[in-house]
Amino acid sequence: MVLGCVIHGQGDLRVDELPEPTPAPGQAVVAIRYGGICGSDLHYHRHGGVGDFRLSEPMVLGHEIVGTVVGYGEGASGPAPGTPVAVHPATPCGVCPECADGRANVCRDTRYLGSAARTPHVQGGFAGRIAVPAEQLRALPEGLELRRAALAEPLAVGLHAVRRAGDLKGRHVLVTGAGPIGCLVVAAARAAGAARITVTDLLPRALEFAASAGATACVRADDPADPNWPDDGEVDVAIEASGVAAGLDTCVRLIRRGGVVVQLGMLPPGQSPIAGNLLVSREIEVRGAFRFHAEFDDALRLLAAEPSLESLISAVRPVRESVDAFALAADRSRSCKVLLEFGEE
Repeated sequence: MVLGCVIHGQGDLRVDELPEPTPAPGQAVVAIRYGGICGSDLHYHRHGGVGDFRLSEPMVLGHEIVGTVVGYGEGASGPAPGTPVAVHPATPCGVCPECADGRANVCRDTRYLGSAARTPHVQGGFAGRIAVPAEQLRALPEGLELRRAALAEPLAVGLHAVRRAGDLKGRHVLVTGAGPIGCLVVAAARAAGAARITVTDLLPRALEFAASAGATACVRADDPADPNWPDDGEVDVAIEASGVAAGLDTCVRLIRRGGVVVQLGMLPPGQSPIAGNLLVSREIEVRGAFRFHAEFDDALRLLAAEPSLESLISAVRPVRESVDAFALAADRSRSCKVLLEFGEE
């Protein structure tokens, strides 16, 4: 048996004993070392769902996972047993129109670790050992340790959002929301050559993490007198990473004429108010950004090249302390990225 972090319903998070996985043909077994607690994991815990995806059965959480290869099922191959790996959490179908168009991140029939988007739910990676399709394994680049590699999935999200925004070289980028995703968007924008990166958030501690990721200006979102606010029309690109309508409204109001707004944060279900007339009069483009695909490999390379990004990992807790770890991860006045730890090196 192995220990796993399982959500049974809204507010009902448990550490359960799970059976040792046996790999099916084409699968690999991975001994998980670290798993990052994501905003979606917190939503499942606090609200029983994420957006329109609602829990209908117990589900192992987690999709930001790294570990070492244990072995393979029939017909599967990959990095040798004992190799440190990150696990790409998505298994796109490969045949739908979106996959054929090179947009596997919006595959209409994908399977994503720790997701209630389909029933039966896709069980996640917060367990001592898991079985996954062997093609989802990525050997870590030289110099990248497992702990820092646990940031690969959220960094890939940030990289995809930046690519949806277009060329950032020499541009002024606004990021609303300085949670873990927002901070990693900052790192991605910096790597893409942005000249200025302004970040807004309500919490001073969150803005400190954004500054460590490379923000050039940090703004208290609830302080209209903050001198770091950009002037109206000064921002070239805005990436909304807070997942609240007020953040999107800020992006629309500050973007220049003809600028690009990328909606990355998952907004609450239902309609969200927006200054729609500005989209018309300023010819603002609004683009969605959902998950990632090939950017996962780019994220691993960037993490290997940027050891300073490990500063965004604010705490590591053993899986037996999952409930306390989730409480810490939900308190952004005290944390940025919180990892669960499984097993031994």
